Amino acid sequence: MSTTPSVIEHYLIAYFDVTPEEASVMATFFHSEKLPRGQFFIQTGQRADRLGILRSGLTREFIYGAEGEITKWIGSTGQFVVDIASFVFSKPARWNVVALTNVELYVISAHDYSQLGTHVARWPEIEKAFLVKCFAVLEERLMQHLSMSAEERYLTFFAQNKELFQEVPLHYIASLLGMTPETMSRIRHRQARQSS
Repeated sequence: MSTTPSVIEHYLIAYFDVTPEEASVMATFFHSEKLPRGQFFIQTGQRADRLGILRSGLTREFIYGAEGEITKWIGSTGQFVVDIASFVFSKPARWNVVALTNVELYVISAHDYSQLGTHVARWPEIEKAFLVKCFAVLEERLMQHLSMSAEERYLTFFAQNKELFQEVPLHYIASLLGMTPETMSRIRHRQARQSS
């Protein structure tokens, strides 16, 4: 008799493209963790020794630049929380990841992650596909920054993440989109006038 996959198993099936049986095995390596608002999951200079999947709440990935904080990503339900290069290559993290709200995560340690290959036969193939997907997402974001105008970047992000505009300080979103808060404000006002 089959059982309904748990929440973490659903995420693993979706992101790693594994079978329900493989997801069930992988899920045993994850544990639940809570992160209060304002607490860091990883900070610049530390080694990323764990990978999280957001069950609820929001996180922000950022660095400190010459002119202030630069936001790379806002994480929401079902998304990964990690400095992927630090996690994979065991190097000091370049990015800070902080909880924007109270957060619940499913977390796997780097040690347990390294053990997955002994329990899931297809793990080398699965991990390769996962890492390719991670870097493809980063490449797509880079292409958007290079090929789109500020307004096009705003419209694309807004269409895909409307709920974040009610939950996240707008200057973080402006930074993520590579523009000043003033530029984003002008774009938002122009869009509001056009839609009225």
